[in-house]
Amino acid sequence: MNYTAVIRTLGTAGKKYQTLLDSLNRQTIQPSKILVYIAESYAIPKETIGKEQYIYVKKGMVAQRALPYKEVDTEFILFLDDDVYLPETAVEQLYRYLVDNEADVISPDVFPNAERSFLGKCLMMLSGRMLARKDDGKWGYKVMRNSGYSYNNHPKPGVYWSQTNAGPCFFCRKANFLKIHFEDERWMDNLKYAQGDDQVMFYKMYLSGLKQLTWFHSGIKHLDAGSAMMNEEKEKRLIYSDLCFKTIFWHRFIYQPDKNFLSKVWGIICIGYAMGFTLFISTLKCNFDILRLKYRAIKEAIGFIRSKEYKNLPLIKKVI
Repeated sequence: MNYTAVIRTLGTAGKKYQTLLDSLNRQTIQPSKILVYIAESYAIPKETIGKEQYIYVKKGMVAQRALPYKEVDTEFILFLDDDVYLPETAVEQLYRYLVDNEADVISPDVFPNAERSFLGKCLMMLSGRMLARKDDGKWGYKVMRNSGYSYNNHPKPGVYWSQTNAGPCFFCRKANFLKIHFEDERWMDNLKYAQGDDQVMFYKMYLSGLKQLTWFHSGIKHLDAGSAMMNEEKEKRLIYSDLCFKTIFWHRFIYQPDKNFLSKVWGIICIGYAMGFTLFISTLKCNFDILRLKYRAIKEAIGFIRSKEYKNLPLIKKVI
């Protein structure tokens, strides 16, 4: 099995980036190449193992991943953010699970939602953002009709089928990744805060008929080089972008591809509840500054949905 490791970066992850490179260097199955797609105008990082090749591309969470990968001459690609740790047998096991289950893409669960507190799970359930499910022995993550997702609350070690996944690390054939035309979703890079690219990418794979797995308790870790203190301004941008994204995602990937009238009506009820709840909470707290911010976010999202740019996007075809 030959594969290429491709990494998107701004070159600012420091020691966490070195940890990633070192863990790649220790893999039982070595990559044929390590290609690093770095945003234009950013400096090449000093961290190295002497095997990386750097390629400058436009900055953006989608722009730095939605690429033709002409430099990749292997069948498989290991996609990575610049702040991931891989155990020595990680790639070997990813490949084995993929082949043994006749799947198309596999991603480790690096954001373990099942480890949230009971109170946290209840709050997420009430808001409609996330819903914990019993272990049915089959499903890991599912996308809900309100743009949120549900997750397996007690996953056993190993793999489950999923409709969405975490994006810092995933493994698939190059041909399968190119099938989804991720470049059509570059509208996300125009949001005020990088938001939702993982959910769009993986759910688009699912709707396209690609079978995807989530590997739980893999030992693969997201070191989160982008973490920082959440100041008020950053929090406002996050709230704004989150509502913008959820509204657009719902219309483009849930409502629009659905051909069943009753299902469409149910989808409207679901998104209405989610939006109504978040507006109600801000009203209840008398936080009218955030309430106005949320209204503007929803209004901007609806404006984009009505725009010529949005209407010119290729429609999502649901083949499942």
